[in-house]
Amino acid sequence: MKHWGKMIGWLGLSALLIALMSSCSGSSGNGESAALSAGKQAGAKAQGDQQEQKLVVGLSIDTLEEERWMKDRDLFKAAVEKLGAAVEVQAANGDDAKQIAQAENMISQGVDVLVVVPHNAEASAAIVAKAHQAGIKVISYDRLIVGSDVDLYISFDNEKAGELQAKAIVAEAPHGNYVLIEGADTDNNAHMFKQGQMNVLKPYVDKGDIRIVYDAFTKEWIPSNARANMDEALMANSNAISAVLAANDGTAGGVIQALTGQGLAGRIPVSGQDAELAAAQRIVEGTQTMTVYKPIPKLAEAAAELAVRMAKGETVHTDKTVFNKKIDVPAILLEPIAVDKSNIDSTIIADGFHKKEDVYRNVK
Repeated sequence: MKHWGKMIGWLGLSALLIALMSSCSGSSGNGESAALSAGKQAGAKAQGDQQEQKLVVGLSIDTLEEERWMKDRDLFKAAVEKLGAAVEVQAANGDDAKQIAQAENMISQGVDVLVVVPHNAEASAAIVAKAHQAGIKVISYDRLIVGSDVDLYISFDNEKAGELQAKAIVAEAPHGNYVLIEGADTDNNAHMFKQGQMNVLKPYVDKGDIRIVYDAFTKEWIPSNARANMDEALMANSNAISAVLAANDGTAGGVIQALTGQGLAGRIPVSGQDAELAAAQRIVEGTQTMTVYKPIPKLAEAAAELAVRMAKGETVHTDKTVFNKKIDVPAILLEPIAVDKSNIDSTIIADGFHKKEDVYRNVK
């Protein structure tokens, strides 16, 4: 990656010439000895500089337009730097071609390992292939890159996150018409959340206690698209909705806007995920039922440690794998936590994820 041998050669030659010039008045033996000594010193300095050169971790992230991902970036960067390495961050903001181009740029710059939060689970397989061609390993962060030979996947148990959402909402509404407002179809996590939800819902659906009257993915996870879907669900069912499973807090926000427009906010249970501040505020206000809290510091710090170890060439062992439509990817899955009004103080506030005065700001 860096031509240190050539640099050492030039430094040694320069030192040799300087020493020879400075020894013209002395004996040839003394001059030769001084030149060799100076050359060795220059070579030693260059070798020391090489040893001090920091490892570089590349972070290719889907977007920084959401609160969640800004937290991940900041925590991950701080953790990597604490371990003595440097971080190069590139954000594509939902553009597949841009993310691939940014990753290619980091690969060409010679990052030692690449960490990817994919926008498109399938399109990002190209990033893995290009990195491997350059001898660079790839970690799939929080979202799984499918159809690839990605080296490691670190995330939370996303199927369990979906189960936590469904269990919380079924506890509030064990009967009636359900609306499913899922995440982006291009994000493998969205499918994992839905699978978890259906693990819980299916027995109720089979008995006829719950009817899924509307089920849609939300393009790009955009809240306004979630609101449009919810508006459509309300219109199609004449507002006769009993509960809503929203895949994350952004989509939940769109759903609650639609419910507010019909005077239904706070009367229909709504799930969420990511423990965003706005969602925490809605929970204590009573318009959102729950969120799934994924302690991001634990994820970011674990990913940072693994990235630096892999950058050093160390082998990482895991006790789990996740199939990504091509291989069983070595995986580390952390535990998500269901948060509602009853435990919000002891979880996200106690952890310092949000300040209590911010969460309760609108509560009188």
